[in-house]
Amino acid sequence: MIISKTPYRISFFGGGTDYPEWYLKNGGAVISTTIDKFIYISCRNLPTFFDHKYRFVWSLNEKVKKASDLKHKPTREMIKMFDIKDGLEIHYDGDLPARSGMGSSSVFVVGLMNVLSNYLGKKINEKELSKKCIIFEQKNLKEIVGCQDQIAASFGGFNKITFSTSGNFKVKKFSLENKNVKNLNKNLVLLYTGLQRTAHEIAKSFIHKLKSSKKNHVKEIANFTKEGEKLLIQGKIDDFGRLLNESWIEKKSLSPLITNSSINNIYKAALDKGALGGKLLGAGGGGFLLFYVPVNKQKNFLKHFNKLVNVPFNFSNEKSKILFANPIK
Repeated sequence: MIISKTPYRISFFGGGTDYPEWYLKNGGAVISTTIDKFIYISCRNLPTFFDHKYRFVWSLNEKVKKASDLKHKPTREMIKMFDIKDGLEIHYDGDLPARSGMGSSSVFVVGLMNVLSNYLGKKINEKELSKKCIIFEQKNLKEIVGCQDQIAASFGGFNKITFSTSGNFKVKKFSLENKNVKNLNKNLVLLYTGLQRTAHEIAKSFIHKLKSSKKNHVKEIANFTKEGEKLLIQGKIDDFGRLLNESWIEKKSLSPLITNSSINNIYKAALDKGALGGKLLGAGGGGFLLFYVPVNKQKNFLKHFNKLVNVPFNFSNEKSKILFANPIK
């Protein structure tokens, strides 16, 4: 039995610059953090006396004789990639809903890659784990995804991730004990809209424009990462919150699918009730909205949004890790 624990992430600035279509020509950078909410994946060898050879429990309970018959594409394709011939039983449990902008698709891939590598007796470090997951999503799954989520989940912590035109990346960590980081955490509110979406489909609507009509918008998004880092270091946390609003306005210009009337109404009401800024997490279209709300205004703010799910959270240094391991080799 192998069990992995992998953190969800919140991305503040730079989303869009982590797509290879952009950073291989222009470079890129994002600021993000992992939080104390996790995906758990367990995997064990399935004895031959069962009628099925593979069982995967997620929102479905799949029992099949061939891995190729699994409906869950990432699991099916990763078993194929590792060429695992053993029978397997895999369970997936998440603290947060899927398709909600918290990087859940990539977090799952990181957790499963970690589990199956360890199942085969192959330990894997953060750099290798994130690189393999990026390749798997972009090449094996042929998904249009950026590269920040896999790195965030593999390394954990509050980071600035820089992408170079060579294809490499660097991770610069901020201490969670830093008073500015602590103050930022206290002033953030995470609300679930109840709207689910597929990031891949939204990314398809703007990815081909990164080199042309939307180039100036992405350049401005890249500048927000630099400004956000500077404000955090200087302790200008309220200005960091206001910058989230500026970044959100710029991000909406990338595609009409990024937002909708329901999200716009929530966002406008949030600003009216005391938020200095905010953003829809992930590619857009639904999921979680993150707001910067000064502590002294949060009580009335949350009272107004009592019909939405408020998810209290803390920044976390935890990375994808193996909680229990009994490998087959």
